[in-house]
Amino acid sequence: KPAKRLSSEPNSHEGAVAGDISALEEAFRKFAIHGDTRATGKEMHGKNWSKLCKDCHIIDGKNVTTTDVDIVFSKIKGKSVRTITFEQFKEALQELSRKRFKGKSDEEALQEIYKLIEGKGPGLTGVTKTVASPTVSRLTDTSKFTGSHKERFDASGKGKGRAGREDLVDNSGYVSGYKHAGTYDHKVQGNK
Repeated sequence: KPAKRLSSEPNSHEGAVAGDISALEEAFRKFAIHGDTRATGKEMHGKNWSKLCKDCHIIDGKNVTTTDVDIVFSKIKGKSVRTITFEQFKEALQELSRKRFKGKSDEEALQEIYKLIEGKGPGLTGVTKTVASPTVSRLTDTSKFTGSHKERFDASGKGKGRAGREDLVDNSGYVSGYKHAGTYDHKVQGNK
């Protein structure tokens, strides 16, 4: 029985630590793939790193600024690489936590910074919503187009692509509208 109790204690402690890491790692992954369809979530670009720092309020404008965040990123990542791994991400957070929570011990500061990030995902702030205004609908209604623009769409309002946009080039060498194209050889031979 004592052996069982010993084994369960470290497990419960490990479980808690693993829980923290997974919440942090989950946030890291969410930000790492943000806006990049090819991203695996294992590495994070500088752009997404600064987004994470903004969205999770690590940047407070006093102790931590966007410049600090960029400097830490450049310092932690490898020379020829443009991304950081999860391990490097944790190093970067440790650097920033000392700045962000000055009065606290390194460990406490790190826990505080983790709390800011855990369970968060990239917010879609500043995403423009489309507004249906009469002006815009009037400008985009192809049935009301006139002149050369009218030629660019068929009756259903679907664009004709290049054919509707450009006159296909006539490389015959005659000016447009010339009626007697192709009769030159005929005339020359008639004069002999």
